[in-house]
Amino acid sequence: MELFSKPAVGGIIEKNISGIDYILVQDRYKDDARSELGLIEIPSGKIREFENIFNCLRREIWEETGLEVTYIEGENEAIIFEENDYKVLNYIPFSCSQNIKGIYPIMVQTFICKANGELLKQTNETKNIRWISLSELQELLENNEESFYPMHVLTLKKYLKCKTKSK
Repeated sequence: MELFSKPAVGGIIEKNISGIDYILVQDRYKDDARSELGLIEIPSGKIREFENIFNCLRREIWEETGLEVTYIEGENEAIIFEENDYKVLNYIPFSCSQNIKGIYPIMVQTFICKANGELLKQTNETKNIRWISLSELQELLENNEESFYPMHVLTLKKYLKCKTKSK
């Protein structure tokens, strides 16, 4: 039986408070991935059949954090093409990662976004939902990389590198 990778989307949710940049992270608690319990991750989830990736990102962030997405980088540049009973969405994510070995085959396309609302305390898949400063993120990645969900490590490092260049 042929098996396929599962498409997923993730969001780096940005927030600036008094001139300090933060992103939202959470601790992973998924019943189907017991070995990953407690790993630090960004909100993400699988894309449903024929679901627009931007709508999926909004849904996943809402389900996992209680926040409403107000902006997704690149969404305004996305193009929809319709022909021969197809409706195709063309877009450019911030980062793409593919798991080629591990618990399950997944491909995560990550976008930078902004969101508003009150954070949930926890969900059935996440705990300890919180804002961390980019300096705290940098320190955690440098000193405790293994505490992160592997699918997000390189994306977060790329994000920090981009933020450092822009300052």
